[in-house]
Amino acid sequence: MRNSVTPIYDYPKYWAECFGAAPFLPTSREEMDMLGWDSCDIIIVTGDAYVDHPSFGMAVIGRVLEAQGFRVGIIAQPEWQNKDAFMALGQPKLFFGITAGNMDSMINRYTADRKPRHDDAYTPDNKGGMRPDRAVLVYSQRCREAYKDSAIVIGGIEASLRRLAHYDYWSDKVRRSVLSDAKADILLFGNAERALVDVAHRLSRGEDIKTMTRIPGTAVMLKAAPEEMSEIDSTRIDKPGKAMVMSNPYVVETACETSKDAAKEDVAKPVMVRPARHDAENSYVRLPSFEKLLNDRILYAHASRVMHLENNPYSARALAQKHGDRELWVNTPPIPLTTDEMDYVFGLPYARVPHPKYGNAKIPAYEMIKTSVNIMRGCFGGCSFCSITEHEGRIIQNRSQESILNELEDIREKVPGYTGVISDLGGPTANMYRLGCSDPKAERNCRRPSCVFPKICEKLNTDHQHTIDLYRAARETKGVKKVVIASGVRYDLAIESPEYVKELVTHHVGGYLKIAPEHTEKGTLDLMMKPGMGTYDRFKEMFDKYTKEAGKKQYLIPYFIAAHPGCTDDDMLNLALWLKQNDFQCDQVQNFYPSPMCNATAMYHSETNPLKRVKYKKREELFVAKGELQRRLHKALLRYHDPANWPMIREALTNMGKKHLIGDRPGCLIPQPGTEAEQTFAQRRGSGRHGAKRFATKHPNQPDIRKPQRKTADGKPAGGRPTNGQSPSHGSKPSNGNKPSNGGKPSNGKRPTTGNTAGNGQKQGGGKPFAAKPSGGGKKRPAGQRSRQTAR
Repeated sequence: MRNSVTPIYDYPKYWAECFGAAPFLPTSREEMDMLGWDSCDIIIVTGDAYVDHPSFGMAVIGRVLEAQGFRVGIIAQPEWQNKDAFMALGQPKLFFGITAGNMDSMINRYTADRKPRHDDAYTPDNKGGMRPDRAVLVYSQRCREAYKDSAIVIGGIEASLRRLAHYDYWSDKVRRSVLSDAKADILLFGNAERALVDVAHRLSRGEDIKTMTRIPGTAVMLKAAPEEMSEIDSTRIDKPGKAMVMSNPYVVETACETSKDAAKEDVAKPVMVRPARHDAENSYVRLPSFEKLLNDRILYAHASRVMHLENNPYSARALAQKHGDRELWVNTPPIPLTTDEMDYVFGLPYARVPHPKYGNAKIPAYEMIKTSVNIMRGCFGGCSFCSITEHEGRIIQNRSQESILNELEDIREKVPGYTGVISDLGGPTANMYRLGCSDPKAERNCRRPSCVFPKICEKLNTDHQHTIDLYRAARETKGVKKVVIASGVRYDLAIESPEYVKELVTHHVGGYLKIAPEHTEKGTLDLMMKPGMGTYDRFKEMFDKYTKEAGKKQYLIPYFIAAHPGCTDDDMLNLALWLKQNDFQCDQVQNFYPSPMCNATAMYHSETNPLKRVKYKKREELFVAKGELQRRLHKALLRYHDPANWPMIREALTNMGKKHLIGDRPGCLIPQPGTEAEQTFAQRRGSGRHGAKRFATKHPNQPDIRKPQRKTADGKPAGGRPTNGQSPSHGSKPSNGNKPSNGGKPSNGKRPTTGNTAGNGQKQGGGKPFAAKPSGGGKKRPAGQRSRQTAR
């Protein structure tokens, strides 16, 4: 059975266990000497600064391997121009483990508009440029240069999402699997503790890494696919052309044998032995080769669709894809960790602080999460713009309440400057803890990409009682004064449990609650695989009700995505009108970011819909905002309140035949040209080089020659102040002598949100879009309209 696996804590310990756990995994020869090591068994090379915290991948992998008895060293953010930095700890006895870090190096380095960033939250003092582009490739090449005969294992988010031939947004073409380009020995994808422990122990027993070809959660390059397994061509399963009259193994069963509705009348029937719908153990799916995908965008959409449907760790089949004369072999996804295994991973002796070599330098990513707790992994939402499901899986992996509470106590004892506030209890989403399929047999065979779209599956357990109990226990923990929920709330699940919403709103909202409707238009939401706005309205009604009952002032902060594939100019315009009608102003705006492997990236590249059967003819064509001007327009519409965007929006509205939306009338989006808000400060003063009136520098006691002067009876200029009533020495003040009444804050008394610095597409993905904030200023709406505001 595929689920008959050895728990990661049951492997016999390696001989080096006798050295015990290190305070920090060594990063230099000096630290190795202090620990009494002559060499490292495994060396991890990472693009992040080394922070010994369970939210940082290199720390989790390092501590898990250390717990198996191996001596593990860390090379963090090495100089990559030559091999010297990769030789700092010597040659590892077993292998180099290479990761780009917690983020894909290209998403970390570039914005959604392909502009380079100048900061890096995973680097001391937020310094940019400390890791190379395509870090996995560069680090692998340098390790190979340093020690040609060392095994190289690649993993992490960058390798995981590039395990197959994939569309690369930055070069605007389909690239080979990163395993092929990196010339590594094996690739681990997903949360790789299980596969990594297996590989490490087999290498320690003297096995050749080239024989490790059938480990779940790994990919390898082979000369040929295994002969003992039968091949199924992907185009015979989901043919990109005329439909074939044949059973489709990807059809989602609406009822299974354990369903009560499936019960049939008990009629005598002959005994028949039926073959399984497919034999996942002894067959594999052949995807189109890299060379075919390189110039065929429709075939690429087909390959992406098949890959996403082969994602269930219990019933998925292996995938094969030709890269030249070599065979890329991608094994089935890893079996999820059990609760006991999750507790084991998170219970290891993390120092919970950055390595001492960084001194007093601040690492922004650590500062953000140092008092947060990860309570689960995985996501069954399946949003098409997000890669979390492809990386962490659709089945939720939970920790026990005891393990989580122990970590709260660990934070209290170890984190410097702890104030009693826990900044988050969450994960990829805030409220999927201990939720999952209520039917084990259905879960093992289901191929739905989402458990909540187009509606919540009837087999999905949506009882939030475990989460409610966890929140209450966390509040009672000694030393905990406040627990804030900062992870995004999946509100379509939350409304299934009013008690959860009440608990959340009453005790765990720090003034603002982030939720992600992502858009308002049904066509775009369907492509995103997100619920409609009716669900948002129901959640907002519950949020407002319980906020009022708690006697608090709290606000929803919705996130939206601009320029998503399938989103037209009209769709963006309708979203902008919704924002204005509900008095929202978008703070930090983010366009759609095509990160590797997600469904929306396949939409972006192919301009077709891979959520449906892909065909060359009569397929669903999608509008995709690709050009810089088109993406800028979509972004500008979401910042309709910014005067800098008004000229572009006016031109677009004119071209769309929507000039009636320009003006000061109710229902208009932006004002006519020439409004005061569009003028520069000098123009509003009526002075300066850009002003309507030019004037020369003058002495304060000289009269203002631009104003008519008072004269005495004999015709001479009168003394005293100028006739405009201003003190000449303070001519820059407004003529009414008043300061802005709201001091720069929203005039409705609402506190603006700082939003979220978006750009990674991943939770990892995948990138957050942008936050909206309650708007202020402007003309007051009639009372009937003001009552419809989304944020109060």
